[in-house]
Amino acid sequence: MTAPDPEPGKRTTLRVELAPRTIALLVLVVAGAWIALELSTVLIVITVALVMVGTLDPLVGWLERRGVRRGRALALVFLVITLVLAAAMLLTIPPLVSQLLHLIEDAPAGRDRLVELLGPYEWAKPIVKSLQAVPVDDLVMQAGTALVGYSSDIVMMLGYGVTTLFLAIYLLIDPEKSWALLYTVVPRNHHVKLARILLELKVIVGGYMRGQLITSVSIGVFVFVLLTAFQVDDALALAVFAAVTDIIPFVGGYIASAPCIAAVSSYGSGVMIIMTAIMVLYQEFESRILVPRVYGRVLRLPSSVVLVALLVGGTLMGVLGALLALPIAAGLRMIVRELRVELPGEGHTDAITIARDEKVEHIFERLTEGATAQESSVIAGKLAQQLKENEKAGATPSDEMPAVRTSDDTGRA
Repeated sequence: MTAPDPEPGKRTTLRVELAPRTIALLVLVVAGAWIALELSTVLIVITVALVMVGTLDPLVGWLERRGVRRGRALALVFLVITLVLAAAMLLTIPPLVSQLLHLIEDAPAGRDRLVELLGPYEWAKPIVKSLQAVPVDDLVMQAGTALVGYSSDIVMMLGYGVTTLFLAIYLLIDPEKSWALLYTVVPRNHHVKLARILLELKVIVGGYMRGQLITSVSIGVFVFVLLTAFQVDDALALAVFAAVTDIIPFVGGYIASAPCIAAVSSYGSGVMIIMTAIMVLYQEFESRILVPRVYGRVLRLPSSVVLVALLVGGTLMGVLGALLALPIAAGLRMIVRELRVELPGEGHTDAITIARDEKVEHIFERLTEGATAQESSVIAGKLAQQLKENEKAGATPSDEMPAVRTSDDTGRA
């Protein structure tokens, strides 16, 4: 049955009312978005520090389980990382500087040879004009001027880097006290969910670092084999440089390509063009095939989501945004799943999962009765770990309760 049409000439009004709760929610969302934009640098520092914590904490824990005190284990891990970075810099920087100086010295002659090679072709005239307009004679002076112009930004980035490093160290020295602050501001009935989220975040960061290791090793081996085939000196140093710069999304591979192309400049323009084509083809293979498959597998993300996340992160925050896009995307997906948020198009949470969550909350409330926030965080972490192990073993909710109670009562005692 349809509503009768309004009488001709009679004006109708549509009244929209917003509940006070809806208005308050909108205000909070807008305020939160504004605060996030204003504190974007702080949030980036915290995010990078948490990624470092998730990467290094398993190594520190592995040393602890072998009898090394946490402070010494942390110092040993940072010492090894410092030595590895120093060795990589000593191995790569001298050859790169040599290649750069050689390239600058030969730039005018190389440009003339390329102009002479392309000159007879009609289609190459725009390229020839562009090459002739490049002031290669003043390349060193222009590079120095640009470096001075960016010096303040470089100092600022170093300052943020040092701050991030020390924040990660503080979080790693005593993680229980560090996480206790977070547990203090979260209602106790959500502590187990928080512990599961933190546990899964460690898995995500570990998977991201494993994926990065796979892609870096892949380009390092590829560059080493390629340069060895061309009988280029310092092939190992350039391969290490390629592996390190591959960490930078989108542009890292192309940065690695520059010294490889410069290394074959003595063979002539034809070989340089071939080397350029090979490196470009490898970058296409890595960005279109290798990265989506590797990161999609270790982060449990569809390949399409990996590509979209990289594009969104790069567009919003440049290189750093692309670098953090994948762990953030995987983390958000995991948080939505752990909080049982029902997304459009997905079914309702099954009754078994709801019953298990309620039982776990009941167990946690009994175990943490009268406990401090720090003790509560420890118990929640052990409970989340036990639940994860039981889920892998296919345990039912009725089987989980005794195992969890025994584990946590022992740990608390």
